[in-house]
Amino acid sequence: MSGLDQPASPQPCLPEHVAIIMDGNGRWAGMHNLPLLAGHRAGAEAVQRTVRAATKRGVRWLTLYAFSSENWRRAPGEVADLTSLLRYYLRHKVAELSREGVRLRVIGDLARFPVDIQEEARRAEDTTRDNTRLVLVLALSYGGRADIVQAASRMAQAVARGELQPGDIDETLFASALLTAGMPDPDLVVRTSGECRLSNFLLWQSAYAELVFLDIPWPDFDATHFDAVLDIYSRRERRFGARPA
Repeated sequence: MSGLDQPASPQPCLPEHVAIIMDGNGRWAGMHNLPLLAGHRAGAEAVQRTVRAATKRGVRWLTLYAFSSENWRRAPGEVADLTSLLRYYLRHKVAELSREGVRLRVIGDLARFPVDIQEEARRAEDTTRDNTRLVLVLALSYGGRADIVQAASRMAQAVARGELQPGDIDETLFASALLTAGMPDPDLVVRTSGECRLSNFLLWQSAYAELVFLDIPWPDFDATHFDAVLDIYSRRERRFGARPA
């Protein structure tokens, strides 16, 4: 990435990078006696609200766990619904994102999706490449363990080719082989719907992230909740292993 590799510094106490595990679409649908697809559609609307809130608050990076590598295990009908919804938003909402100054980046194993979705995702990245207000990262068919494994494999192959010595490998070099290369690590990881785990999301990158867990299902998440988690973050003391001054 070029100009967006190092976005401008955020305001004091404002996280530069917020990552969200969007959990609870199915529970929301059940609570409202609606089909599962209605929950996923409501979740997509929450995504739009959150992107708007992030741009207004001055957050520079927003990563959304949109489809995990484990989600392929779900019923074929649900996977088809999620895929169709993703296709629709990539085709019809990217222009709106671009007008708002949002740059889209996709991480994960896109090869598992239909070819047309792969093409739409790459087209969306190209269309928004010059935008600088917010980098929106969609984690699609993404798994934290798989990300670490593929990075280790890349390092091993470089060593086997004689391009790298084992002693040269440090955290910075290893991070450059991850799918998130060029991105700042998340300062804040949020999960909705009451579950208190990372579920294979940005495992390496979240080593020092502040974690916030909310009881509400994702479709109910709005700007008020976004402000609330930013306020929680602002009251945390980040030490990175050091003692306070």
